[in-house]
Amino acid sequence: MTLDERLQNVAVIGAAGKMGSGIGVLIAQEMAKLKLQKENRDKVYRLVLIDISEKALDGLRAYMRTQLTKVAEKSTVLLRKLYEDRDDLIENADIINTFVDDATSVLNFTTDIDVAKDAHLVFEAIVENEKIKIKIYKKLKKICSDTTFFLTNTSSIPISYLDDKAGLDGRLIGYHFYNPPVVQRLVEVISAKTTTEELRNLGQELGKRLRKKLVPSNDISGFIGNGHFMRDGLYAISEVERLKGKFRFPGAVYIMNRITQDFLIRPMGIFQLIDYVGIDVFQCILKVMRTHLGDKTLKSRVIDRLVKDGVLGGQYPDGSQKDGFLKYEKNRPVGIYNFRKKEYFMLNDKWRKKVDEKIGPLPEATLPWRALLGAPNREDLLKKHFASLKTMKTMGAELALDFLKKTKEIGEKLVSDGVANSADDVNAVLTNGFYWLYGPINNFL
Repeated sequence: MTLDERLQNVAVIGAAGKMGSGIGVLIAQEMAKLKLQKENRDKVYRLVLIDISEKALDGLRAYMRTQLTKVAEKSTVLLRKLYEDRDDLIENADIINTFVDDATSVLNFTTDIDVAKDAHLVFEAIVENEKIKIKIYKKLKKICSDTTFFLTNTSSIPISYLDDKAGLDGRLIGYHFYNPPVVQRLVEVISAKTTTEELRNLGQELGKRLRKKLVPSNDISGFIGNGHFMRDGLYAISEVERLKGKFRFPGAVYIMNRITQDFLIRPMGIFQLIDYVGIDVFQCILKVMRTHLGDKTLKSRVIDRLVKDGVLGGQYPDGSQKDGFLKYEKNRPVGIYNFRKKEYFMLNDKWRKKVDEKIGPLPEATLPWRALLGAPNREDLLKKHFASLKTMKTMGAELALDFLKKTKEIGEKLVSDGVANSADDVNAVLTNGFYWLYGPINNFL
């Protein structure tokens, strides 16, 4: 069966979640474009969007229409060609509205997983819980055809483990989109030894169709993305534990968050990133990796205490951040959680100035992440920045250079442990999936 044939009937499990909804938009637009081709106009296309919550599905309906409208607005040249025999569509608005109507006509919203029985492709983007995933896959195996392929968005559970426990006989592949799937170019592709050649090839063809950058990761828990992110986060937490005696917990968090954002020139500090992902999600992924790798160091007392206190981070439906390590107003940190008082210590200019003086200044020529993002001489500017840090005898410079060294060690170990095939693959995941300006395996030190 070709990819075009499989795209006639697709299901997304966990469709109302932040990952499932984005995958739904990507697949819906491809199905609609196929349906508009002359040779396909008599064929029936169905995208079944499945979730456990009727309320969440109501929100998904509005989200899909909004996102498909944005897609159409960016694709008017292509859509004019697809609708070239429609003399009644004159203005761009006519074409956009017609495409959105055609695209939404393939959608079927439901809480009934049995509706996935005729799907040729099933995308799974449910909670990162292997017991629940295995239960869902066993159910899907019973109701779907023996030719159905399954693509899981797991970010940490080995594909071979899921495949074996669910008895899918190689019809499962890891297809790890990054958040948000509609925007992020990166997809980590993880094949188990049993994954069929046909499914591997389909994964490659689908990635090209979706205009994604595919990076292969080997089937080892955490893969490249979380394999690096979890250890990066744990190192930051270990530094907080070391610094909190002198600066207290809020001060230590502020310092390491600023070091990772301003001194390492990343889009956000490490604790803001953990909050963005979700502290409970971070804890869950650590548990999965600890279990499958047998590595007891993949655990954090700080993370466990935050979850116990109900401090979970994450995102609201509109993408804004929930409070976690940091408290947010208009997506900007304004406070830091204080374990002792179980409330947020609110940042003020006097306190920031005092701590910033302890950290020390940035090199004079340093530009922030956003300014460097489009700089044509970015590599040279980064080299100058880190070279300057090496000449500075400040706490901030020392913490940043130690972090740069640690993050490189983490990346290199992913290669030596066989998680990644090369340093380029590690760097590709961090630059494309995490929007770093440079890969962790570099020569800046």
